[in-house]
Amino acid sequence: MQSRALIVILAILAVSGCNQSQAVPAIDKLKPCTGYDTPVDSYCGTLKVYENRATRQGCQIDLNIVVLPALRADSQPDPLFFLAGGPGQGAAKLAKVVRTIFQRVQNDRDIVLVDQRGTGRSNPLDCNNDDDSMQSLMETDQQTIDRLKACQAKYDADLTLYTTPIAMDDLDDVRAFLGYDKINVYGGSYGTRAALVYMRQHGDRVRSAILDGVAPPTMRLPLYFPRDTQRAFELLAKDCASDDGCNKAYPNLLERMRALIDRLETHPPTVKVRHPRTGEAADIKIDARLLANVIVTALYSPIMTTLVPAIVVAAEKNDFQSMLALTGMGGASDEPNMSIGMQLSVICAEDAPKNTPDDLQKGSESTLFGKYVMSIQQQACAFWPRGTIDESFYEPVRSAIPTLVLSGEDDPVTPPTWGEQAASTLSNARHVIIPGTGHTAGGTGCGQRIMREFIEKGSPAALDTSCIDKVKRPAFFLSPAGPDPNRTGGPPSPSASARQVAK
Repeated sequence: MQSRALIVILAILAVSGCNQSQAVPAIDKLKPCTGYDTPVDSYCGTLKVYENRATRQGCQIDLNIVVLPALRADSQPDPLFFLAGGPGQGAAKLAKVVRTIFQRVQNDRDIVLVDQRGTGRSNPLDCNNDDDSMQSLMETDQQTIDRLKACQAKYDADLTLYTTPIAMDDLDDVRAFLGYDKINVYGGSYGTRAALVYMRQHGDRVRSAILDGVAPPTMRLPLYFPRDTQRAFELLAKDCASDDGCNKAYPNLLERMRALIDRLETHPPTVKVRHPRTGEAADIKIDARLLANVIVTALYSPIMTTLVPAIVVAAEKNDFQSMLALTGMGGASDEPNMSIGMQLSVICAEDAPKNTPDDLQKGSESTLFGKYVMSIQQQACAFWPRGTIDESFYEPVRSAIPTLVLSGEDDPVTPPTWGEQAASTLSNARHVIIPGTGHTAGGTGCGQRIMREFIEKGSPAALDTSCIDKVKRPAFFLSPAGPDPNRTGGPPSPSASARQVAK
């Protein structure tokens, strides 16, 4: 950890750099942040925009803005705009994490985070379940739907006006408000869809773009989610089988997972477990839906996947304590940062209209988790107000903007095939696939180095991506004590040349 003295020195340098630089030309429109969830030297402010941008009448929204100022006095004039995922995640609350990931970028450039309309503190469309008891895990689909309907009735918002194209016009207003001519854009997960839409609508303002874990407008959530989560689990099972220790401890993992899901679907046991955070003991019914959602969530993170084989084998013996522990890994003090109402406004307007019941049924057949993942969103779209989306939204984004496309090879929701699809119509793009990595590859040390070099150069050409050869899946847990101490990671990875598409 940094010493207190060093933190103070860095804060002083950051503030003095702001005073001397023109990197934040509208600094007088912002003020030092006072919230506990933002860095001490960051600046905060709001910008009013009309909820209905077409009529420019009626309700207005205060868009929440956080700027992490560049540390150098002679910083570059083009900032990095961070677009959060979800859909529904607030960007501003991620300021500390973003600063850590892009700390080298902040030396030379401001970093700007804007809570997209409907998220964070920009008229949030939240719908949180505040029940932290064991019984909340047993909430039925109908109870969840009833909760969503109750939230919908209380919103002071036109839910048809919280779509991605409208929000990206908001973002350009923020760019103009802060006085930036050109910007660099980073989008992660759903943020890549937002970034692609911004590139189409305001491409003349984009110096470069990073698309990390691509979720393009053509993804049609949740149609391909069963297929992609199935692929991620099969990769995990394959890596376990090729690792001597894992294969010996947990052989035939894929077949055992399928048998476990089938058993829990037909004969869900009622077992006594303890709440992973509060220690509360309760008898709860463990069904296939609960197991599927926990495992799919674990597949997002390489570290969490190291526990999955052990959890599956324990569950075979009706021991679900370790499985439930994964649901509490966020920590009890973490505030929710996902606005479900905004998520539904996006999915129900942009994705659901393109999915037929037959498509959804075929998409989930013969997959481990298909019947259970994102089922609530499908049901909610039957009654959620639906915004208007032009057919051009679904056309591939064609652009010569310098673009770095990143994919995690083991990503369960935005696997490399989506990055390849997006890169195919971007004439100045490079697609880099990082092995042993889950959702959003930019969080890895290798990904951060590649992103930093790309932003500095403003070009995907001649990037040094050799670090990807050293990345592999973390070693599996073989016992409660952890992985085999003689192992440093998963099986060897294919060569870098097999993981890159340069254009």
